[in-house]
Amino acid sequence: MREEDHCRWFLDPGPLAPWIDRFGAELAGRHYSRLTISGYTDAARHFAAWVNSTSTPIQMVDAGSLRRFADHRCECSGGRRWPCISTKYFRRAKRFYTFLQDIGVAPAPVSLPSAPAHPLLDDYQRWLRVHRGLSERTIARHRRLLTKLLPALGGATHDYNAALIRGVVREWRERTGPADLRTITSALRSYLRFLATAGLCRPNLDHAISAVVQWRLSSLPRYLSANDVERVVASCDQLSNGRLRDRAILLLLARLGLRAGDVATLKLQDLDWTAGMLHVSGKARRQVRLPLPQDVGDAVLAYIEQERPRVGEETVFLTMIAPYKPFAISSSISTIVAHALKRAGITDAPSTGASLLRHSAATAMLRSGATLEAVGTVLRHRSLDMTAHYAKVDIAMLERIAQPWPGELAC
Repeated sequence: MREEDHCRWFLDPGPLAPWIDRFGAELAGRHYSRLTISGYTDAARHFAAWVNSTSTPIQMVDAGSLRRFADHRCECSGGRRWPCISTKYFRRAKRFYTFLQDIGVAPAPVSLPSAPAHPLLDDYQRWLRVHRGLSERTIARHRRLLTKLLPALGGATHDYNAALIRGVVREWRERTGPADLRTITSALRSYLRFLATAGLCRPNLDHAISAVVQWRLSSLPRYLSANDVERVVASCDQLSNGRLRDRAILLLLARLGLRAGDVATLKLQDLDWTAGMLHVSGKARRQVRLPLPQDVGDAVLAYIEQERPRVGEETVFLTMIAPYKPFAISSSISTIVAHALKRAGITDAPSTGASLLRHSAATAMLRSGATLEAVGTVLRHRSLDMTAHYAKVDIAMLERIAQPWPGELAC
């Protein structure tokens, strides 16, 4: 007897039985495999049978019931003799309980009272979204940082002065490193500009925040050689699942120098196949059109036609395990790069994120004769100073301008 039939035969789910079948149909609609659906419905049936054995009314099934099910010493029907429920099994039962909550069978989760928020932060978020064009992720980060700063600043914004602002920054300088301090001061400057624009504090207080010391162009760009980049791309051939997807992602990073967020949020309508162009919405919602190289276009098209799940999602790149959906965070793109480096056997890479291939693309363009202006256009830099960072790796150009060593100087 199959395990599924064995489970159906001995376990009585009671009044929750109709919802188990509906739960399985919901999973099937999300393109889960039959084997995975069977595992979830078996756990759901076990949980329902346990609830039925405790004579708990269906309206009284709550989070406490789920916890007691996880802790019970299982001697349920069907010859089960388990000292406890495994973590994986419990997660499946919890998924069924969440489904019951979503359809109104089980009580909705009790929301804990949130910490009191500063009343101006909602207006500040709208200002960032409408007037500054920041991404939702950056807006959320600014709010999170300001929530930490506001207790020290206080709510009387008209009383803000340079001494107060500098005191708060000095306090955080002792508690965090230079990189985090730059992010904190950036958020604080932005908030002070918003307050000044709304007439809620005196103007130009953002100038009271000194810049965090950072030597511009002091380091070398982190990049891979052209041969190593090709090894990274070719490593996708070792994959059995996601081979075409990862290859297309790596080529977009390595050929066009896209950011991880650009790739993660790329939409099907951003691909202009007729003109051979790619529409990219970068930082501050800047819309640009980039030429789509032949090998990149071929890789993206192969993924869409042969490997991409047939679901109603506009985002180009999706997860390869049901439920098929876009990447939740852009760092997933960097994870794909890190795995490709490992497969390619590159153990001495200067970094392992998506920016490594972006820097490699810029370095390769510059070494092949492209001007700094052209490289900056492709990378969508706002200032040529940012692009000048890559000039330090153009060895051929540096050799032409390097002065000969004067040798020993006479005393």
